[in-house]
Amino acid sequence: MTAAQNDDVISPQQAVTLHGLFLERVRRSQDKIAYKFFDVRQSVWVDLSWGQMLEQVARWQAALAREGLVKGDRVAIMLRNCPQWVMFDQAAMSLGLITVPLYTVDRADNIAYIVNDAQVKVLLFETEAQWQELSGVVGQMGCVQRFVSLDDFRNDEPRLVPAAKYLLTQLAELQAPVPCDCKELASIIYTSGTTGRPKGVMLSHNNMLSNTYDAMATFMVRGDDLLLSFLPLSHTFERTCGYYLQVMTAATVAYARSIPLLSEDLKTIKPTILISVPRIYERIYGAISTKLAEGPAFKRMLFHLAVEVGWARFLHQQRRGGWKPSFLLWPLLDKLVAQKILERLGGRLRTTVSGGAALAPEISRVFVGLGLPVVQGYGLTETSPIVSGNKLDNNFPDSVGQPIRGVQVKLGEQHALLVKGPNVMMGYWNNPEATRAMIDADGWLNTGDIAHISETGHIYITGRLKEIIVLSNGEKMPPADMEAAILHDPLIDQVMIYGEGRPYLIALAVLNPEVWLQVAAKVGVRPDMPESLTDSAVEAKVLRRIARNLSGFPGYAKVHRVLLLREPWTIDNGLLTPKLSLKRNHVVAAFSRQIDELYKGH
Repeated sequence: MTAAQNDDVISPQQAVTLHGLFLERVRRSQDKIAYKFFDVRQSVWVDLSWGQMLEQVARWQAALAREGLVKGDRVAIMLRNCPQWVMFDQAAMSLGLITVPLYTVDRADNIAYIVNDAQVKVLLFETEAQWQELSGVVGQMGCVQRFVSLDDFRNDEPRLVPAAKYLLTQLAELQAPVPCDCKELASIIYTSGTTGRPKGVMLSHNNMLSNTYDAMATFMVRGDDLLLSFLPLSHTFERTCGYYLQVMTAATVAYARSIPLLSEDLKTIKPTILISVPRIYERIYGAISTKLAEGPAFKRMLFHLAVEVGWARFLHQQRRGGWKPSFLLWPLLDKLVAQKILERLGGRLRTTVSGGAALAPEISRVFVGLGLPVVQGYGLTETSPIVSGNKLDNNFPDSVGQPIRGVQVKLGEQHALLVKGPNVMMGYWNNPEATRAMIDADGWLNTGDIAHISETGHIYITGRLKEIIVLSNGEKMPPADMEAAILHDPLIDQVMIYGEGRPYLIALAVLNPEVWLQVAAKVGVRPDMPESLTDSAVEAKVLRRIARNLSGFPGYAKVHRVLLLREPWTIDNGLLTPKLSLKRNHVVAAFSRQIDELYKGH
């Protein structure tokens, strides 16, 4: 289904602004269920209609109006996914304010930097625990005139007020929105810098409205769809696909309680659409692989047969493969294997979208083979974010699809993917130099990703310009692809390839604690002893496992040494960004001594 086939889709012309989009949806669908969320106090799932959402937006609008802010002022949202995120966002935009989403898991010093860079006037957060994290930098955020917390707790900060007191009245009438043009700034979204301070991406109302609308020619969304939202709304991917897309199409969104409870929520909510990042599929795949490894050989054989037959059926349905007699086995394989796995995902998924990073072809092959229609897309914050995507009936899972409607792509120098369209950002906040470095005079944005475009127009991301390792012998390789392959091993939870200017590649690998116990037992070392991580027999075994996963790479893409670690890389210890991307320079700095040891004598 495309936008043209869905009579209830709101066009950018009808909406004009993101708040206009919301108002038009309320007008059309006042009594329809808009959101589902879990009420912790009552321990039940609660529904909210569009009409009920409007009532709450009016309360937030009245509260913000009392702050004396003027059009263009910035306000920040630091909430997990919940209806209040949408309420605050819509109330702010109705007053002409600019929303700045913040990651709930971000470091306090990073929050302070963003707040000051954007000169945020009001900051909405959720819990006392968050406030304790922020307490060390509150004095650095002098620009904030009001901190608002959803939870009520005691504190002597005069600028802090609980939402229950901030909202005052139970009822308020929504006031007419401040006049706003579609090309005006709607939000500043800070990219999580892997090498330096984050940059504020300026997106207009039209950037996000057009991107949402044009994506619907590729990604099918209907008014009767139910989406389970768990990626943070501070991430542009979720904000576009799990928020504005839902408002535009009258679909319903259920907010997952947390990642640890995602499996339970999938079974309870039974969504029809799931928007995710590769890591979730990798975790599910890893759990399946571990269970198969522990089970009888017959089950492994049955599973692999189901995947192979299912994949061949997929190619046949896509008109890229012929009919095979093995297809006659599918009803049995579907019942014995595929249905049991898909039931764990709720049993009603008609499409799942993977974006934010590359999904390994081996993993997408498994899910597609089992009958889960995974479509991979591509984008970045600076493009609002969607650039391309696969259609269900034209799905090349190893690609990131074709450009969505209205978006142009071409290859520039060094095969860099260039993008042009109404989705390209206005620029970086307070950073014209960075803007000029990314967008040329003709409006082409350089993604920094190396790509290949096939005859069918499908885009294949083959590397990243800034993440190419050049060995001392001149050999070049993209570490991300190798890392993705290595992560197929359940022993390794996190990995980073290193070798810039060095004679060979090494890997830094964080071990999975449960699988490490099994491997240590087989080698005959005590897993709790530090010296076990540097044991030569252990290293040799891990290198053999890594080599198996890298067998499809060129011969020079070989890992010669490995540094084994037990402590995970996290946002708190400064080795991951809020989007969970590796801060490569920080990892290298943290383990510089051990890295040098691995190169001694060479």
